[in-house]
Amino acid sequence: MTTILRSLLMSTAGILGASLSIMYGEQKPEPPKLDLAFDLHLELGKPMDIGKIGTAGMRRVAPVLGGSLQGPSLSGKILPGADYQIIHPDLLTEIDAHYVVQLESGDLLYVTNRGVRHGPMEVLQKLAAGEKVDQSLIYFRTVVTVETAVPALQWMNRTIFIARGERLPNEAVIHVFRVN
Repeated sequence: MTTILRSLLMSTAGILGASLSIMYGEQKPEPPKLDLAFDLHLELGKPMDIGKIGTAGMRRVAPVLGGSLQGPSLSGKILPGADYQIIHPDLLTEIDAHYVVQLESGDLLYVTNRGVRHGPMEVLQKLAAGEKVDQSLIYFRTVVTVETAVPALQWMNRTIFIARGERLPNEAVIHVFRVN
């Protein structure tokens, strides 16, 4: 390869590298913005332990007795549903809750709430015993999906919601954020 050709190839590679650096290295995308959409206050009944299901852990069903949805532009009541949990030996809890919200207008939302809750063993043991604990010690995060037939609320069917939860002795409070 001639010196001129080698020099030309090196120069081209340098230009391409600089262009890619400008395209991908210096222009970082903005992270998504989160806006509070609503809070869910779930009244919970006594959980039913189904038992150990293989190596995954223990299956538990926590009844959702009712509650409320409160937000800047929405409010309603939560109809009975359930949270179908798997509790691992280290007390990591997989959450899979399903319930319906009846808005003040009478319109319905079908809500699915999936995620995880974990924390220090001693804190989770107190929580399981019905004691109030410092919520900052617990990681409780979920992804919320909403399904509705209401024309004015179709944006909810097409939106990703993430949530931060708090587990209190007889209630779960789920702070739901719209990802923009």
